[in-house]
Amino acid sequence: MALEELIAASREQTRARYPDESGFVERDGVRVFYEVYGAGEPTFLLLPTWSIIHSRQWKAQIPFLAREHRVVTFDGRGNGRSDRPTAPEAYDEREFALDAVAVLDATTTTRAVVVGYSLGAPRGLILAGEQPERVAGAVFIGPAYSGGGEPLPERLMPWEDELDTDEGWAKYNRHYWLRDYRGFLEFFFGRLFREPHSTKQIEDCVGWGLETTPEVLIATNTREPIDAEAQRELAGRVRCPVLVIQGADDAITGLGRGIGLAEATGGELALLDGSGHGPHVRDPVKVNLLIRDFV
Repeated sequence: MALEELIAASREQTRARYPDESGFVERDGVRVFYEVYGAGEPTFLLLPTWSIIHSRQWKAQIPFLAREHRVVTFDGRGNGRSDRPTAPEAYDEREFALDAVAVLDATTTTRAVVVGYSLGAPRGLILAGEQPERVAGAVFIGPAYSGGGEPLPERLMPWEDELDTDEGWAKYNRHYWLRDYRGFLEFFFGRLFREPHSTKQIEDCVGWGLETTPEVLIATNTREPIDAEAQRELAGRVRCPVLVIQGADDAITGLGRGIGLAEATGGELALLDGSGHGPHVRDPVKVNLLIRDFV
């Protein structure tokens, strides 16, 4: 184990369950770290979301699912134990999807139920729509599905321009990130977890966010996204069973995108009253049971 991995492991919180296997895959010079837990069919592939956090976001799902199933996770490029390339094109959604395929191959996983949170949705759609033989089912939580409607009005702030205010969503701005990265993390995760008594979840996510840099996050936000029409086309190609779990009080993407993805895929919609953008973190028992019942 490299020195940086030993340091990371020493700082990590105690886990409810430790991996049975771990390793790296490498694509085009970028190393991606994966972990495997448990045994039993089907295998779950828990996809990475935005590189602002890493695979520890799934810490409440892994021990539950791994009781009866095999679970594969990996740190998305840009955070965790994976590499942090600086070129925006390295964070194209298809790069994450290709990383997922490489992890499936490295872990000898023929097919899996993919579970994607937020930006994990377009990555899961690419897998389900373009490599259907590898995907037995798909679960999307708080999906960042641009085919399902416009962004929340309060989020329509210039990202590239230097603004004369730091109030509210003006913090979602490259210049602010470089000036006060921690301030952005605290604001963002405070909006993400709208539920009362979310201090621990906010602290966890801010800590994970500090494991990368504002420069990396800027690169992830500068890449060319998959537009709404392309996402709708991908959703229309999905033939596997789909479950969409959407918080009714989602202040990051809004609830319309989850509803739209369920409609576009013909999937089942679980709308959770009182939940924000991260129900798998804030209400894990309910989400875990939904996933179990779906399978």
